[in-house]
Amino acid sequence: MIITVSRQFGAGGAEVARRVADRLGWRVADNEFIERVAARAGLTPEQVAQREERAPGFLDRLAWALTAASAELTLASGDTLAELEEPQLVRITESIVGELAREGRIVLVGRGAAAVLAYQERTIHVQVVAAVPIRMERIAGRLGCTLEEARKKLHETDARRARYHREYYGRDWADPVNYHFVINTGYLGIEGTADIVVREAGRRGWALRGELGGKVGGQESGR
Repeated sequence: MIITVSRQFGAGGAEVARRVADRLGWRVADNEFIERVAARAGLTPEQVAQREERAPGFLDRLAWALTAASAELTLASGDTLAELEEPQLVRITESIVGELAREGRIVLVGRGAAAVLAYQERTIHVQVVAAVPIRMERIAGRLGCTLEEARKKLHETDARRARYHREYYGRDWADPVNYHFVINTGYLGIEGTADIVVREAGRRGWALRGELGGKVGGQESGR
């Protein structure tokens, strides 16, 4: 049982994922693993954050590589993830996503998970979106930048995510057909969006906790 959350920058996908995982009693794999990322990459958390500023997308790619430990992913002596080219990071990412998927009961946030697990059974693939002005306001408030700076960061980040999917998976990141749900947090809010995902998990018969209590809904459905 796996939920993947793809998100436009500033749409609130990470927060949606945290709330969904909390209500289901599942794990969430996201940038909270920064300390483990730094350890695997041979960097300090501060260096990882600085590198993210210099090379946008670095933290997003590396976060996956520290969400699970695997002997098969041990790097050659003297190597660090910081020295690897993106295609190598992509392969590591795919391996990690596969390992986490096998563990189950997890919400995976971000880079490539929906593509890697596109044909995996017992999954819910969600894309979280919102209108540009709403995302600009959220980003400016979170980063303490101007609205114009927020707009630039928004478009740059979305473009990187789209390129990643296009180059490595031949997929259109924005195509709604690639997801079970595309949900607009600008209309439904973070909690309303989480409600939809949790209720779909309940409809499939996946165990829930909290306000819905126990198993909800009927039989689990397909992919």
